[in-house]
Amino acid sequence: MKKKVIVVGAGLGGLSAAIRLSADGYDVTVVEKSERIGGKLNIRSGKGFSFDTGPSILTMPWVLEQLFESTGRSIHDYLTIERIEPQWRTFFQDGTQIDLTSDLPRMLQQLQELAPEDIEGFFDYLSYANKMYESNLKSFYKKSLSGLHDLRTMHTVKELLQMDPMRSMDATTRKYFSNKHLRQLFNFLIMYIGSSPYHAPAVLTQLAHVQLGLGIYYVKGGMYKIAEAMDKLLQELGVTVHLNTPVKEITTSGAKATGITIENGESLSADIVVSNLEAIPTYRYLLKNHVQAAKQTQQLAKFEPTVSGLVLLLGVNKQYKQLQHHNFFFSKDQKEEFDTIFNKGQVAMDPTIYIGVSSKSDPTQAPEGKENLFVLTHVPPLKEGDDWAALKDRYRDVV
Repeated sequence: MKKKVIVVGAGLGGLSAAIRLSADGYDVTVVEKSERIGGKLNIRSGKGFSFDTGPSILTMPWVLEQLFESTGRSIHDYLTIERIEPQWRTFFQDGTQIDLTSDLPRMLQQLQELAPEDIEGFFDYLSYANKMYESNLKSFYKKSLSGLHDLRTMHTVKELLQMDPMRSMDATTRKYFSNKHLRQLFNFLIMYIGSSPYHAPAVLTQLAHVQLGLGIYYVKGGMYKIAEAMDKLLQELGVTVHLNTPVKEITTSGAKATGITIENGESLSADIVVSNLEAIPTYRYLLKNHVQAAKQTQQLAKFEPTVSGLVLLLGVNKQYKQLQHHNFFFSKDQKEEFDTIFNKGQVAMDPTIYIGVSSKSDPTQAPEGKENLFVLTHVPPLKEGDDWAALKDRYRDVV
């Protein structure tokens, strides 16, 4: 008899776990409190406009390819993945504009015009970023890491030292570039993981290789097509998905999970329970009666939450010819911006603003002659007792 697995949460992590476990022969059930799957990857639409409300940039599509290959299928039979060029169009307050692109002749032409003294540093920077990416393939991209101890078990001391553990990402950027705009642009790659270049270690410079070496992508029809492709695969595998099903508790016997209790009082038993919630909410709400819950919550509290974001979804009755698919309007002082958000925990009054316009690459996302603007600026995570309602209207005017 197959072992039963319950996956709590139908975000991409939960769906991926369900797919892999089903492919490995488990009887899998997914429970999700919302009306549809996808978690942070979601969709809003109306009046002919469509918006992805979560991730708007796809990197490393090989991760999705491997997931589908684990079931003997090709993801390219489920959706169309397209490479985006230029990757970013960036605007600076002094009028400088740079198109970040993996088209090397085009990138070199821009560097020649903006900062010819940084061309050699650009190639050295890319080589360094590639080395950092390659060094992490056997650890970071293979397993979940909980700390330095895990890295030590997967790397030699020499390999760990080659990761430049004493250098920050910003220090690395300053080493290779003298131009302030190039420094600001490449530093901002760290926002893929919601960190600060002044705090993040140099090893995360590998994001430049992920961007320029591997490329960035879009899914035709909108990024939510990824969730829909996973949903179709789950159906083919015979996985049961329950929507509108909030979980009250993960039930346990000693140190072993035995199932879940749903908010309506119904209980479901399982041999294994996978929680796709973040660790602290899992212990605080779903395992609150477990003897280890308080201790685990306290230990995890030392980890700072990543930044959040204020998003505006704007369907506009015109087209902005100066914009590309992905656009960044940078702040005047990056160091002050990151200090305000990450160190002071306050909203920046001169924030970097991202505007995604997927209709530039996919006309189905907006009516003819119109565009769908996804406007995002990063803000500190909400603290207990904070109320965004009191701030959002004022900050929307700032944006």
